[in-house]
Amino acid sequence: MSQGPPKRHSTTATRDGSPRIHATVLHRDTVFGRFVDVGERVLLTDCVIGDYSYVERHCEMIHTMVGKFCAIAADVRINALMHPMERVSQHKMTYRPNEYFVGAKLDKDFREKRKSARVEIGHDVWVGHGAVILPGVRIGHGAVIGAGAVVTRDVADYDIVAGVPARHVRWRFAKSIRVRMIKLAWWDWDHDRLGQAIDDMRRLGADAFLKKYEA
Repeated sequence: MSQGPPKRHSTTATRDGSPRIHATVLHRDTVFGRFVDVGERVLLTDCVIGDYSYVERHCEMIHTMVGKFCAIAADVRINALMHPMERVSQHKMTYRPNEYFVGAKLDKDFREKRKSARVEIGHDVWVGHGAVILPGVRIGHGAVIGAGAVVTRDVADYDIVAGVPARHVRWRFAKSIRVRMIKLAWWDWDHDRLGQAIDDMRRLGADAFLKKYEA
């Protein structure tokens, strides 16, 4: 008996909000928000990835909080490992001696210091390909980190930085727009409201968008 034509999968189906984590991802003590996507061979330790954010292939993050709607490009390193340069030797032998000597114990103080130097990334942040963000740095909402940049200090809301070390290039928006955008906090809208605003996000400039949705 004929079974008829093969069934086609709908191309318009919507996601249920579950995160999509590639099978090659290694993660520990990490929380994934709704609609999160994580690409191939990403390593995550003690992280929070906010709703709608995505992490491209071959990234590594530790002790990091990522806000909503962030775009993390490939080969990014967030909270790069620090070494105790003030010690006689900065080699990991001094804080992880158990890897070399029987009965030796981890340096718990150094480990706690490392954990406390968290990186915090705001909402709607774009981190470009191959960028490195050092421990303890805070990246503000709407910021852009240029490809290959090495971020050694905090980055303000809507600041665009690039270079080694990363420095201010320009602002995404004028100050008055930045203040209003933070107050609007569109990243906290529910899923349905976001869907209804997509067309306006595409066609309206920042000032026109704010005027429409501030009301």
